[in-house]
Amino acid sequence: MKLILVDDHAIMRQGLRAQFEQAGTVEVIGEADNGVLAVTLAKELCPDAVIMDIVMPRLGGIEAIRQIRQHDPGIGLIVLSMHAEHGIVLEALKAGCNAYVTKTGEFAEIDRALEAVTQGHCYLSPEITRMLLNDFTDAIASQPGVSLDALSPRERQVLQLTAEGFSVKEVARDLRLSTKTIDNARRKIMRKLNEDSIAGLTKFAIREGLTSVQF
Repeated sequence: MKLILVDDHAIMRQGLRAQFEQAGTVEVIGEADNGVLAVTLAKELCPDAVIMDIVMPRLGGIEAIRQIRQHDPGIGLIVLSMHAEHGIVLEALKAGCNAYVTKTGEFAEIDRALEAVTQGHCYLSPEITRMLLNDFTDAIASQPGVSLDALSPRERQVLQLTAEGFSVKEVARDLRLSTKTIDNARRKIMRKLNEDSIAGLTKFAIREGLTSVQF
């Protein structure tokens, strides 16, 4: 199995690579520390599976999963995250991930997830399964009236960069668009999300797992 590791912490990627090399059953063919690079590598290297963190700079794991899934529906997408909140898990599943594993588990759990994905099945960490079963009704009821589904892929990317503190000019340069286009996109995002400030957009992005106050 050919695998790409995506995590913004090098020590995490190195630890996983060492475990896989020791086991000898998986070949790590690429690493990425942000979602943009992850999408690029998935297109270029055509891996069998991608292990993806959720919160990363530039492009978060959930949006990267959406883009990789659109490009190649056959790639196994496994989330490996410290986040186990139902809102984030549900967004990852809706984006198209095949497995969701928490970083509190053991390496053997990643092996089980890879095996399940290889066989065309899904896998969830036991704590995720319990959470979904026990709190599903409450989780749905407690979701904000507006979710990330209300935004286009480009708007989600503008929202993430805005929440990470990038100015209109910086976002425009990063996305190769005009400042007027980015400014209009911000206003449109605010209308869709019923937010009237950058602080409100930032809180929404953090709550939805699109970004974090720390990277």
